[in-house]
Amino acid sequence: MTATSAGGSTCLTTKGLDISLAALRRQDPYINNIVDVASQVALYTFNNRTNEWEKTEVEGTLFVYTRLASPRHGFTIMNRLSMENLTEPITKELDFQLQDPFLLYRNARCKYQTSIEYQYAELSRVKPSCGFVFC
Repeated sequence: MTATSAGGSTCLTTKGLDISLAALRRQDPYINNIVDVASQVALYTFNNRTNEWEKTEVEGTLFVYTRLASPRHGFTIMNRLSMENLTEPITKELDFQLQDPFLLYRNARCKYQTSIEYQYAELSRVKPSCGFVFC
């Protein structure tokens, strides 16, 4: 099992993916496969009062994965800044929008609008991985 970057180079080895999959399964034992990886992302939330994006304390590696239970897909940012990771199920209610260099999304709870910033090559590859459940 390997995850590749847009240029075709391996961004995680089989051993690295196995370690990452084990870490993800500690959070959610129903995760069965890593579909894609973005090596470095930063999470922002939109502040309606100031009409500006604010960087959060969530920054790290983004994993898109499949699950053995419903919802069948999800993504997690394994946070390097704290022990709190961001995990979102990918459902029809999750709204994605690509605005270079950001992947914007709003969850079903409409609790927040979020922007994930990372390298464009990874962004253009990962967005379809997140959206495959909508086909």
